[in-house]
Amino acid sequence: MSYKRIGDYIRLVDKRNKDLAVTNLLGINITKNFMPSVANTSESDLSKYKIIRKGQFAYSAMQVGRDETIRLALYAGENPAIISPAYLVIEVKDENEFLPEYMMMWFHRPESDRYGWFISDSSVRASLEWERFCEIQIPIPDIDEQRKYVALYNGLLTNQKTYENSLADLQLICNSSMDKLKQIDNHQPLSELVQLVDNRNKIKTISNLLGINVCKVFMPSKANVGETDLSKYKIVQKEQFAYSAMQVGRDETVRVVIYSYDEPAIISPAYLVFEVIDKTNVLPEFLMLWFYRPEFNRYGWFISDSSVRASLEWERFKEIKIPIPDIKIQEAIVTIYHTLETRKRINEQLKNTIKPLCPVLMKGVVGKCKIKQ
Repeated sequence: MSYKRIGDYIRLVDKRNKDLAVTNLLGINITKNFMPSVANTSESDLSKYKIIRKGQFAYSAMQVGRDETIRLALYAGENPAIISPAYLVIEVKDENEFLPEYMMMWFHRPESDRYGWFISDSSVRASLEWERFCEIQIPIPDIDEQRKYVALYNGLLTNQKTYENSLADLQLICNSSMDKLKQIDNHQPLSELVQLVDNRNKIKTISNLLGINVCKVFMPSKANVGETDLSKYKIVQKEQFAYSAMQVGRDETVRVVIYSYDEPAIISPAYLVFEVIDKTNVLPEFLMLWFYRPEFNRYGWFISDSSVRASLEWERFKEIKIPIPDIKIQEAIVTIYHTLETRKRINEQLKNTIKPLCPVLMKGVVGKCKIKQ
């Protein structure tokens, strides 16, 4: 087995959407995936757009050098789609000799992207034109061996997708459980559930300075505190909340987040810190689940003031009423949420494990090849 010119195994296809029968317009990104197009096509003639079918590739020759990526994606949809006329549509000439999935595995390798960048031209867009793309040489083993590599990779992808789909079921259970709580009679204002805490970093023992973002997540602060007196900064402990009253109206988000780490941190004196008064009545994590809800953000935006910063001051914030079910129900919902978050982390680990598998598998192919001189 030796390296072979890829242009001998693939060809261009140019089928246009002349009768406007296809409306699903897609683009391709630098991660080699299809995505809904963001182009404004209200005045575009979609009859000129190219049709792509299952097993065909979309290829953009532009900006390969700039992005250091060969923007190539294999279409797996059952129904045809349309792509920009600027893209090329490629298909394999004979799938009994060369599998499209095998070709896509080869171009998932970082080495393939670096080589594409290396041979791209010197134009402003650093393109890798079709003729030069066809000159790329890759190892093409026997078709049965190709099928083995593809089956192994697809099997892992299928398992990961099945696991990912189970997350949607858990998310639905969690969301529907919270939705049902709107019907209960026991709604309590936050003023009866939480209280402010103001502990300062007086002896400067804590240096972990955090901020909070619109996603309700703590993040390392970007503030330059080189000459700042950190003794004035507020301490936040596990199961306490940080709250920013500012820009709720502008961001349409109530910026509030629970601190879940064992070691305390410090936050800006401009933030408020509060905690649950009675954890036998309401769990801090249950309260945070309610704060995550889009309805909570919209209501916070609705009641924010008309100042330049569109703030939701503490006095108004604590008037918001929250449905408080029995503590056992809260515990059950929180448990479901923890299971969901754990599985999300595992799913990301699975994806990160599968991602480098293409280069590993292809190294096995390369090891069997005699490089064509």
